[in-house]
Amino acid sequence: MQSVTDAKPLPNFHLEVTFADGFRGEIDLRPRLFGTMFEPLRDQAFFERVFVDEFGAVCWPNGADLAPDALYQELRRVPKAATRVPQATTSKDF
Repeated sequence: MQSVTDAKPLPNFHLEVTFADGFRGEIDLRPRLFGTMFEPLRDQAFFERVFVDEFGAVCWPNGADLAPDALYQELRRVPKAATRVPQATTSKDF
């Protein structure tokens, strides 16, 4: 199982995600911001309240979350959006 070590909100509802193995990528979450749990994230200020929980999942205060394994697989399919960074730069800032 992959775990997220950092999630950084970007403009236009994009998210930069860093994984424990040093893999990092940017994902556009606009297509996913629908339904009861994800509609509140359409507010950029709320979207920016993203955090990583103790299980390495990307979360928001209303209970919306993204599974780390699914994010990892999706970012691996989009090579331009992802990179591998040196392990030393992936330390958790929280």
